[in-house]
Parts: sequence; structure tokens; C-alpha cells
Amino acid sequence: MKKKRRSQMHNPKVIISGGGTGGHVFPAIAIANALKKINPSVEILFVGAEGKMEMEKVPQAGYTIVGLPIMGLHRRLTAQNLKFPFKLLASMLKARKVVKDFVPDVAVGVGGYASGPTLKAAMNRNIPCLIQEQNSFAGVTNKILGQKAKTICVAYDGMAAFFPKEKIILTGNPVRQEVVKLEGKRERAMEFFGLDPEKKTVLVVGGSLGARSINHAIEKMIDRFEKEGVQLIWQTGKLFAERAAKAVAGKEGAGIKTMEFITKMDLGYAAADLVISRAGAIAVSELCLVKKPAILVPLPSAAEDHQTKNAMALVNHKAAELVADGEINNELESKVFRLISNEEELGRLSFNIAKLGMNNSADIIANEVLKLVKK
Repeated sequence: MKKKRRSQMHNPKVIISGGGTGGHVFPAIAIANALKKINPSVEILFVGAEGKMEMEKVPQAGYTIVGLPIMGLHRRLTAQNLKFPFKLLASMLKARKVVKDFVPDVAVGVGGYASGPTLKAAMNRNIPCLIQEQNSFAGVTNKILGQKAKTICVAYDGMAAFFPKEKIILTGNPVRQEVVKLEGKRERAMEFFGLDPEKKTVLVVGGSLGARSINHAIEKMIDRFEKEGVQLIWQTGKLFAERAAKAVAGKEGAGIKTMEFITKMDLGYAAADLVISRAGAIAVSELCLVKKPAILVPLPSAAEDHQTKNAMALVNHKAAELVADGEINNELESKVFRLISNEEELGRLSFNIAKLGMNNSADIIANEVLKLVKK
């Protein structure tokens, strides 16, 4: 056994599990890329949830992925919830087989449905595990897994309330590096979106799937944007794209642009003077690194209301403004147009949010993963 482990020192094997949304998938890929950069001989296997976006995004990034039949529990009592125990059992059995067949040196969990069964299977085989907790408030699954995990990488101070203090390493969240490098891109961004560089621009992003309440609120504000001469880049998500296009019809000349999904998010950030966003962990981390003033509208249905807690971590440092989802129709419009016309306030928010950004998170986490490879 020792001989086998020594040979694996040069060819370590790592399982990375989790996903469900871009907020989990993109950091997982960033960690994998960092591992490959540090040690190109690392073998990486992803474990995700069947039917979720990781099953498409991970192969596109050049990695192999196995899907578990796992699902989440709905908060309301639904027929779907009756399937949960059976899906969980099937996922645990499959995760056990995946871990047994792949024989990883380390298992990494980034959050999302697949993390629980996969890390539990690894722990049962005494394989060291690393958890990457992205939010300022740890979820139930990670709190349980954290008791046996060897290392817990976190993005916020104060996480000893959820995990054993001696296991915690403050790393920040891994983000897509191409998204946060904005130097010298503003002029190109304005050309890309067809905007006037002399005018103020608001960027609206609701996450990879869009945000219904934000979309409805922005739809009602279109005439005000045109009247005030403020430009708008509006990422609508797939479900609202057609309706948004109708809402802005004929106003494109006023610098009001809608896109189902912004493929060049670096240019979106580079063009923006103010960002309206949900408060998912990765969105918040990106905003800190691009140093953009932001109005955060936390998703109220997020588990343990973690998006509100993420937003408050910035608000408490005077680094962002918050609008509750239930108050969006009453508060968003006035905040947007008050801020966008106040250069001093925009500067203060930008200065404060920049202090919270943490660079090279993926590299730091990758090095912690490799430290756990058994000698």
C-alpha cells in the first residue's frame, strides 16, 4: 500500500464534487485548472448531479464528469419530495462505487447536491476531504461534513461559528480570471455593447438563470433610463429574454441593451458604473475583484437565506447597497438613480468593495488540496 501511495505522489488523483448552478460549477473548474497548472499530471474526476449545468459545462472545460441521480428537497410539500429518499440512496450507492473505482487521494466538495454523497463516500474510505465553503453562512450539509473534513477553505471571516477553527483557511472564492481582468477594456466594452463612453451605464445581472423580480423591476424602469440618459446592459436570462426585448424595442439608440446571457462578462463589468446583482457567493466575489459599486438584491429562497448574509458582509463594510427582494418595486429605482448621479458615493462604494477582494483563491485552494495527498 505504501508503495502505491508513493507512486501516486507524482500522479495524484482528485475528485471534485458539486454543482447545480454557475456559482458552484465555475469555482470547481477554476480549482481544477489551478491543480493542472501546479501539477499537470493530476488526474481529476468531477462528480455532479444528473441534469444540472455541470454535466454540460465540465466536459466543455475538458474534464470528465460522472452524474449522480441526486435532487434537492423543495421547501414546499410536493410530490417530487417523495422521490428524495430514493434518489439520495441511489446517489450514495453510486458515489460509493465511483470513489471505490477511481481511488482518489483527495476529495473536494464545492457545494451543490452532489457534494454530500460524494464526500461522505470518500470519508468512509478514509480519503482526506477539503470543503470549499463559498458563503458567509454555512449550509447544513457542509456543517456536518466539516466535522470530518481535513481542510475547510472559506471566503469570509467569522466562519468558526460553523466549523472547527483549526481546520479553517481564509482563501476567498475562486472566480473566472478572464472575467475579473478589466485593465484597458473599457473602450472595447463600449464598442462591444454599442454604448456611448460619455454616459453612465448600469449593468443588471441576475445570475446564470436570470432573476424574475429584478427583471420585472427593470422592465418598469426602462422609460426612466431613457429619460435620464443612463445606459443599460440587461442580462435577462432565458425565460425573460423575449419579454425584455419587447420592452426595449425602439430604445436601443438610447443605449438600452438586453442580452439573454452575457458571454463576455469582463466587458460587461468594464462598461459598468453601477451593477445590480443577486448576492450569490461568486457574484459577490467577482464584484469585489472588479471593484464595482453594486446594489445587491438577495434571492429570498436561497438556503438559510445565505444571499442576504453574503450581502450584509459587504453592507456592514459600507461596500454595497442592499434592496430586499420584497421591497424591490419600492426601493430599487430611487437607489439606482440616486447612486448613478452621485460620483462621490460611487467612488466610496468602489473603494470599500475593493478592500474585500481576494486574488489567487483557486491557486491557494489547489495548493491546500495537494497538501492532503497522502505520502
